[in-house]
Amino acid sequence: MTASAASILALNAGSSSIKFAIYRVGPPLQRVLSGHVDRSGQGAATLSWHTAYDEGRDLPFPDDQPSAVIDWIEARTEFAAVAAVGHRLVHGLTRKDPVPVTREVIAELHRLTPFAPDHLPRETALIEALLERHPRLPQVACFDTAFHRDLPAVARRLPIPRRYQAMGVERYGFHGLSYAYLVEELARVAGEEAARGRLILAHLGNGASLSARRGGHGLDTSMGFTPASGLVMGTRTGDLDPGLVWFLAQAEQMTARRFHEMVNDESGLLGVSGISSDMRDLLAREAEDVRAAEAVALFCYQAKKWLGAFAAILGGLDTLVFSGGIGEHSAAVRARVCEGLEFLGIELDEARNAAHAPVISNEGNRVTVRVIRTDEELMIARSACRALGVYAHDTEHGQ
Repeated sequence: MTASAASILALNAGSSSIKFAIYRVGPPLQRVLSGHVDRSGQGAATLSWHTAYDEGRDLPFPDDQPSAVIDWIEARTEFAAVAAVGHRLVHGLTRKDPVPVTREVIAELHRLTPFAPDHLPRETALIEALLERHPRLPQVACFDTAFHRDLPAVARRLPIPRRYQAMGVERYGFHGLSYAYLVEELARVAGEEAARGRLILAHLGNGASLSARRGGHGLDTSMGFTPASGLVMGTRTGDLDPGLVWFLAQAEQMTARRFHEMVNDESGLLGVSGISSDMRDLLAREAEDVRAAEAVALFCYQAKKWLGAFAAILGGLDTLVFSGGIGEHSAAVRARVCEGLEFLGIELDEARNAAHAPVISNEGNRVTVRVIRTDEELMIARSACRALGVYAHDTEHGQ
C-alpha cells in the first residue's frame, strides 16, 4: 500500500446505522466519499451520501443487508483506489490496539459474539463479505473497547462472584472510537491542557454513553459489560434492577432470550414512548403526545444524573463535550440536560446553544461546554493507517 496512490475505506456498523467513508491517503487524509444507511433494522432504511461532485439524500435502501452496502460502494468509481479497509468492532475484550484481520481474528470475533450479540455478527459479516470478494484486500479491526482499557480496576469490577472475572465478565465501556476522536479534536481546538483536564464526554445518539477522564486517563464510563447498560437509549434500557429478570420469568414465563430481546430492541425511548426510538420524532411530537414527552424527559433526566455522578468522581469539572447524533443536533436536549447544574459551573448561552456553536457555555464560566461533531470514520481510517504502518497524519479535521 503506497500513500501516493491508495485510499482507505472506513466501515462503521452501528446499532441503527451503517456509516462509511473513503479517504485518499496523504498526508493529509482526504475524504472523497462519505455516506450512511440510516434507520437500519427499523423497516425503513435510507441511504445518503456526499462527494465533491454528487450526493443523494434519504433514498430508500434494502434494509438490514450489510452486503447491499458493499454492493453500492463497489459500484462507485472511488472504490477502485481502495487499498485497505478499516472496521469498527464494538468488542475486543482486552485488546488495546487495532489489528490486521486474519482468519484467526475472524474466528475470535465469532467467539466473542456472546459479549455483543446485537453488534458483532453484523460487523463480522461485513468483514467476511469483503474477504470473500476481495481476498487480497487488507482489512483492519479497530475496537471500541480499547479506549477504556486504562480504567482503574474499581471502575471495571462487577459486584458478582470473583470466579466470573476469569470468563472476562467485567465492565468494558464502548463508543471508544468516538471518544478517542473527541479527545484528539479537543486537544486541537482547545489545547492539550483542556484535553488532560477534568473532562466529561457525552456521546448521545441512538446508543448513548458518557465517559469521565482526568489527566489524560479514563476514570469511568456509563456503559459496562454490554452496550445495553448505562444511560437509557433508543431501544435499549440502560441500567435495570436485576430483580426484574426473576419477576418477569415468574409473571410472564419470560425466557433469557426474550428478556434480551426486550432489553435491547423494544425498550428505551421506543418502549417508553410506544412511538419511535428516534429523538427527532419524539421532540416533534412531545407537545401533543405525553408518551413522547415522558420519553424525552427520562433521557434528559438520566443523562443529567450520570453527568453529576461523573463530576463527583472527577472532583469537579473543567470541560463538558456533547457529541453523537442527539448531542450534536438537539439544542433542546442539551439545554435540559444542563438545566439546574449551575452549582457545578455549567451555564449555557441560549443563543449559542440554539446555533449549535462550538462553545455553547456562557463566557467566563468555570466549565466550558462544547459541541464537537464526532468522526468515527476518520478515527477508523487513522487507526488503520497506523496498524498498516502507513503515514497519514491529517490536517483536515472533521471534514
